[in-house]
Amino acid sequence: MQRKKPGVDIIKDVLDFMLKARPDSPFVQSLARQYEERGHLSKKQLEGLRQKALNVHGIAEHKLATMEAIIMKRPTRERSKPIVVAPLFVKDDQTGILLQSILELYPGHKRILFLRAKYDNNEVITAAEQSELKKLAKLLLG
Repeated sequence: MQRKKPGVDIIKDVLDFMLKARPDSPFVQSLARQYEERGHLSKKQLEGLRQKALNVHGIAEHKLATMEAIIMKRPTRERSKPIVVAPLFVKDDQTGILLQSILELYPGHKRILFLRAKYDNNEVITAAEQSELKKLAKLLLG
């Protein structure tokens, strides 16, 4: 990590001050350890550290202001909302009524039974099958 001024590290100064002010805080200890290991903290971690530092008296205001500027400079990452997937197949009620009315008159009609099975299993009835069903309905139902 390259800093603009290698001698100045506001986050390290705030962490050191917070460790002296609150040595028993596991949150601050964890942040200090992570900062030493990785050399940086996430935006959420910096916001949490700033909130803790605001409650401690004696910390320099300019360090808090600089820390706020660092936080504001960081990008805000938001999780995208889950995509709502539309159902692949939507049953056509008119097709179901047509199939049922033909099967009431002709319960053993094999082609209509086949189309009814596809309809009940939520399989797609193609346009050719739809037109065939309409022709059969016109012929059989009159």
